[in-house]
Amino acid sequence: MSSRAGWWAEARAMVLLAWPLALTNLSQMALLATDSVYLGHLSTNALAAVTLSGALFWTVLAPGFGLSFAAAAMMAQERGRRVGHVRAMRRTLRAGLLGAVLAALPGMVLLWNGGAVLLALGQEPALAAAAQDFLRCILWGVPSFGMFLTLRGLMAAMERPWPPLVIGLLAVPLNALLGWMLIFGNLGAPALGVRGAGIAGAVADGFMFAALAVFVARDRRLRRYRFFGRIWRVEMARLGRVVRLGLPIAAQMLLEIGLFSAVGLVMGSFGAQAVAAHAIALQVASTTFAIPLGLGQAATARVGLAIGAALPREAWRAGWVAVMLAVAFMIPMALGMMLAPATLARLFLDPAAPGATETVAMATTLLFLAGLFQVSDGVQVVGAGALRGLHDTRAPMLIAAAGYWGLGFLAALVLAFPAGLGPAGIWAGLVLGLAAVAGAMTWRWARLSRQGGAAVAAG
Repeated sequence: MSSRAGWWAEARAMVLLAWPLALTNLSQMALLATDSVYLGHLSTNALAAVTLSGALFWTVLAPGFGLSFAAAAMMAQERGRRVGHVRAMRRTLRAGLLGAVLAALPGMVLLWNGGAVLLALGQEPALAAAAQDFLRCILWGVPSFGMFLTLRGLMAAMERPWPPLVIGLLAVPLNALLGWMLIFGNLGAPALGVRGAGIAGAVADGFMFAALAVFVARDRRLRRYRFFGRIWRVEMARLGRVVRLGLPIAAQMLLEIGLFSAVGLVMGSFGAQAVAAHAIALQVASTTFAIPLGLGQAATARVGLAIGAALPREAWRAGWVAVMLAVAFMIPMALGMMLAPATLARLFLDPAAPGATETVAMATTLLFLAGLFQVSDGVQVVGAGALRGLHDTRAPMLIAAAGYWGLGFLAALVLAFPAGLGPAGIWAGLVLGLAAVAGAMTWRWARLSRQGGAAVAAG
């Protein structure tokens, strides 16, 4: 195969794997968006309570994401090696599923006491109490969601992303129907308000895991792996490998989640309109981010398969193809935010609402700045995904700590307050931090991939 044909073949394989993964990510966002729409119609306090719950909820999910990404990277390399891969993947899946459950337990305790946590952070007692009602219902879905993520990682390693996508899409109307019934009391169900939203979310999470588990167990092509055979037999050494590889990934995610949570708290010092403008810009940026996140997940699988097969040249090419695809997608997204930020901002607001004009003006500035970091945001998440394919997770965690907090958050504070730029200064700091992380991730990928990832994969 010629060099050019190899690049095109890799690009095709990457896109076919990545876009269902990206759509699955968007389906998870749709679950939360449905709750927000319903609760916004119920009351402002209900919407505010669940919005406050979001930071705690995503923090709790980070360990599950980390361990599932680690298990996916391990299974990809095991499948790439071919020799003994059936037994190895089965053992890693068992360890990943147990790890997801164990990672969920301390988080569930935190969510059960979410009201006290929010009170300690200075939130209003009424909002904290409503948030606790929501969290004490949705927390029961956390173990299921973690195990769903692990099975989704398995399907990515098998290069079969469609079943998780279909199941994720089916969960959206299920959550919407249950939410409509349990929040408002339709079809004879009790009207539970925010608790109804939590119950609907937990049931949707349970459905996703159960449906994907049934598919894995019954699919003709997967049956020979006997993934759930003797599921209770978990090797502690393999679980330890999943944890060692996954904890830095979880820490990296917590650093990013914590950054945007801290930025939101700082934004509150500039008033409600600044918070609303920040929420608009963050919603738009989060939506575009789902696509390179899917590319990063695909890069983990493609790089891992090549490294496992002892094909370092193909691993190098897979990582760079993912980076180039992320850049190609994020450039038009950046241009849209930079050329028409006011149009985007108006989609989220009623022009007749009090303060809408001022909020749109502020959101326009923040969306322009969000456009500036689109390419950097895409490159850094794809770079991290490619490095996971090499089983390199500690250095990306340190890069994230230095870039997000050592540069990004510090610059945001300096630009917002001493420099007098206000909310725009906060987002300008994010631009600097994400650019630094993207540059460092790209440099590390370039260095390790040139070496074939041999040293990292061996570790």
